[in-house]
Amino acid sequence: MNDRTYFLGVDGGGTKTEFVCIDAGGSTVARAVTGTTYHLEVGMDEAVSRLEQGIAAICSEFGISPDALSFVFFGLPAYGEDSVIDPQLHAACGRLLGHDRYACGNDMVCGWAGSLGCRDGINIVAGTGSIAYGEREGKVARAGGWGEIFGDEGSAYWIAIQGLALFARMSDGRADKDLLHGRIVEALSLGDDLDLCQRIMGPAAMNRSEIAALAGLVSRAAVDGDAGANAILLAAANELAALAIGLRKILCFSPDERVPLSWSGGVLLQEPLVRNAFARIISDTGLFALAEPLHAPGYGAALYARRLAHTSGS
Repeated sequence: MNDRTYFLGVDGGGTKTEFVCIDAGGSTVARAVTGTTYHLEVGMDEAVSRLEQGIAAICSEFGISPDALSFVFFGLPAYGEDSVIDPQLHAACGRLLGHDRYACGNDMVCGWAGSLGCRDGINIVAGTGSIAYGEREGKVARAGGWGEIFGDEGSAYWIAIQGLALFARMSDGRADKDLLHGRIVEALSLGDDLDLCQRIMGPAAMNRSEIAALAGLVSRAAVDGDAGANAILLAAANELAALAIGLRKILCFSPDERVPLSWSGGVLLQEPLVRNAFARIISDTGLFALAEPLHAPGYGAALYARRLAHTSGS
């Protein structure tokens, strides 16, 4: 057996799951990617199967068994939100590893640990969904992340849904037709505007990740001058800023403290219209010190695994 020390981090997102293994010095020694482990979309069995695939891929890099992993952190979508499912997920992770040197938490922790290097402050995750997570002197808290039905404001899914709602208003005369209308028709191959109902809610409806991908149509329409699409992106930036402001209060940072604030997820990393508006809103508050992300969430998950190993004495 290889006698090196390995820490495995698992960052389960709404679109993919990344597995990153680091050694004691923090160097990445292996990486693997599987599909989303969002059990509300793919089911418990499939989520566990994808975790198993990722662990196997990491271990095959060195010819080791999971028992050789010093500590593992599983950052899983929706973890901590279901008192029935959470213990089942936790137990399944233990079965996959064959030992108890692991912890499970929400994937929001991965973004914070990566962006801020496990230091006190707040991280905003804006990917398929949205959530904020922060730590201050041992206190931890979250804001947002209530799911796509009545939350996840500012996320790719939320932007896409706002775009589809704007399309509907354009279609029936409540809003002037602009670029977004034609682009949704083309992207979804709609013979009639009302075909959108079948595409989104019919028997072969698009899943959460597929709907979230439509956010790109909104973004490109905004860049090309669609005023309604641009308003959606500005609203997204305001929603994400509200997460930071709300979480700052929960964590009881002092009024004059400029709190380190970073971000992760495709909306803030890849959509400059949202990121720039978000930065302006945050800067105007005078409450935060914006911090470019240090690392990706997958690496953050591995850093967090190393941190937990040291605090637990593993």
